[in-house]
Amino acid sequence: MIFTTTKSSTFTHEFDELLQRGKMDMAHVGSIVGNIIDEIKADKNSALKQHIAKFDNWSPKSDEDLKISTDSMSKAYDELDEKLKSALHLAYDRIKVYHEKQKPKSWFDDESNGTILGQRVTAVDSAGLYIPGGKAAYPSSLLMNVIPAQVAGVENIVVTTPTPDNEPNKLLLAACHLCGVTQVFKVGGASAIAAMAYGTETIPKVDVVTGPGNIFVATAKKMVFGDVNIDMIAGPSEIGILADDSANANHLAIDLLSQAEHDEMASSILITPSQKLADDVKIEIENWLVKLPRQEIARKSIEERGAIIVTETMEEAIDLMNQIAPEHLEVATNSPFELLPLIRHAGAIFLGHNTPEAIGDYVAGPNHTLPTGGTAKFYSPLGVENFMKKTSIIAFSKKAINEIGEECALIANTEGLTAHEQSVRVRLSK
Repeated sequence: MIFTTTKSSTFTHEFDELLQRGKMDMAHVGSIVGNIIDEIKADKNSALKQHIAKFDNWSPKSDEDLKISTDSMSKAYDELDEKLKSALHLAYDRIKVYHEKQKPKSWFDDESNGTILGQRVTAVDSAGLYIPGGKAAYPSSLLMNVIPAQVAGVENIVVTTPTPDNEPNKLLLAACHLCGVTQVFKVGGASAIAAMAYGTETIPKVDVVTGPGNIFVATAKKMVFGDVNIDMIAGPSEIGILADDSANANHLAIDLLSQAEHDEMASSILITPSQKLADDVKIEIENWLVKLPRQEIARKSIEERGAIIVTETMEEAIDLMNQIAPEHLEVATNSPFELLPLIRHAGAIFLGHNTPEAIGDYVAGPNHTLPTGGTAKFYSPLGVENFMKKTSIIAFSKKAINEIGEECALIANTEGLTAHEQSVRVRLSK
């Protein structure tokens, strides 16, 4: 763990390392992923079956084996513990309500000369959602990807998820049933991304691919971008915390570890002007670590990619956090809304002592698929607009083209595009 102050002689070097936390060595796996994509494009289901046998340790006997039946999803839902079922419904309802408020509207504007300008917003025809499976199955990720697609109005939703040893995660199947998803395929990794991007005999080609995954998934999404749209290139999970001496060190420690337990590459960063809080949080982290079932993963993450930084002021802390642009940002002060205008870059901001990042992962409502590795400076959370497209609408009357057509023709002529110029001039009144 980096445990330092901004006054340290080594701080600049240590902070520069933090800013590189999200870098993934895609070049290292690029040729592997490229070959997988080429094989899927060429051999479709045949290649899929070979990849599943190689990576997921089971061999599909037929094309039908690639698909998860709606009966198995329904059965998994019926067998859910009632309290868990209720919790999933609560999450579904809150996520849906939040995303319904995001839906953009089409608009039209009439000008006095008869010009009509506007924008039509429509859903894409199809979306492919990648959901991690096996031991690391996250039904919450399914909700966060399916619901905005449904709110957008996508008619054809395809889900792919890996099933090691041909054992689908029952909780994930139950969540599929809850969401009304019917096209779910037992395919993972780069193979799944390629199958959704280009289509096979069984898996339909889609227009947009979204969802989290490892470096192979992320690299595949980057490679297929342009043939389909994608949400973002997501890296390891991360949390940043801004806190002052009003914060509870025990709470902050477990909040930092809530990201560290994801995987060894996760980043957990606390920046505070309080030396005492920093010291206390470091102690509490160790107290919590020994209690966690995923202690080994969390400890490696904290030791190799965690940081506690003590600043001179809260303003300095905020400036550093804006440079980091974390995926999740907690603001643990008594008056967090006073600091909100100063925070420019974060995937999601959790304000106040009673708002742990984990509440946003499940039931708060906003999407938990967020930009990582500093990309919050230019990316937004997954939302309804990821599954929609905008089309410009233009209609000119005779009066309208006569009013501004000459200027248009002049610009076209200046650019040397004579056909452009004449296509306007032939419509102008003599």
